[in-house]
Amino acid sequence: MDLFRPEPADLRSLREHAPVHRDDRTGLWLVSRYDDVRAVLADPRRFHPDNALTAVVPIPRPVLRVLARAGFSLPPTLANNGTDTHAELRRLVARFLTPARVAAMGPRIAELTGERLDRLGGRADLHPALARDLPALVLLEVMGIGGVDVEALKAWSTASLELFWGDVTESRQHELARPAAEFHRWLTSRIKAADPRGDDLFGALRAQDVPIRDAAGLCYFLLIAGQETTTQLLCAAFHAVLRHGDLWSRLDEPGVAAACVEEVLRRNPPVSTWRRVAAEPVTLSGVDVPAGAPLLLMLAGSGSDPDAFEEPERFCPARPRARRHLAFGYGRHFCLGAGLARLEAEVVLRETARRFPDLRLASTAPPPMLGLLSFRAPLSVEVELGDLVPA
Repeated sequence: MDLFRPEPADLRSLREHAPVHRDDRTGLWLVSRYDDVRAVLADPRRFHPDNALTAVVPIPRPVLRVLARAGFSLPPTLANNGTDTHAELRRLVARFLTPARVAAMGPRIAELTGERLDRLGGRADLHPALARDLPALVLLEVMGIGGVDVEALKAWSTASLELFWGDVTESRQHELARPAAEFHRWLTSRIKAADPRGDDLFGALRAQDVPIRDAAGLCYFLLIAGQETTTQLLCAAFHAVLRHGDLWSRLDEPGVAAACVEEVLRRNPPVSTWRRVAAEPVTLSGVDVPAGAPLLLMLAGSGSDPDAFEEPERFCPARPRARRHLAFGYGRHFCLGAGLARLEAEVVLRETARRFPDLRLASTAPPPMLGLLSFRAPLSVEVELGDLVPA
């Protein structure tokens, strides 16, 4: 099994025959059943998040020097923080992602979607045309951050994801370290220059006297994960809905678009795996796991567990209790941006279907896929658009 490009059959085989299994190549203990994955996420005392952001392929010393020259560091902040500082930092970020603030973004998301759809005609790839930059624009607006070159942010983000979660050679690590270091340097400069009285994330960090090193580390992955995963979700959602019967024509019906998003999150979550460390000896599904063992939680596989979901292989937007999936994690590290990601995917699907009711996939062939340890999604959405319905 290739952990960077697993197939549904691989995940099913793990659940059925080796629900807790040590991968010889990586040394990771794969945990694939829903109940086990949820139990690990729910227990921060026995399972620590320290390795959540650790590079999958260890970064060699020459590459580390490239990062060090930019002052690059990833102290415990959010996803990798099991210390007492986690709660306060989480509360600070959560102020920008309240339900009211997120809901207020709905019309703006529809506006940004419409602007991009107006430029399309004939045949298009919805990844660069719509899904690529829209989540970055939305996240920056929610966080109150202006003056950002979105093209640069996307280049920094994709390089960083590959550096930390890719199956990369040392020469490729050297290439990726340069944009990652540039991003960290830019963040540090912006945070240092931020006004503590401002209504933006950088200003809030300064107002709370969060050390610059910690603030830059927090923003580094927040500004990556907060928009890259939504880009991935949008691409997965387009493919899923367009491959399932008449769903595209029903997206304007109340609740259908939101329900489709939940099914995509259950079956094909953009964050396909996540990591933890066993703080003490534990037993999962009858398998003894030693203290210090690095765990890889198979989030994608858990969503298709028949012990948790009836007919799990079926794409069923009417599924009861669909939000039981673990695509956004569980417990104290549950994704702060879950509400925003859900809203974006729902609005973009609905608006695109409204403007292009006859849209269809240009090919039945599987799309090229992003192949990182914890991130998996289509890299293109080639479609025949059909006629545009005026706004």
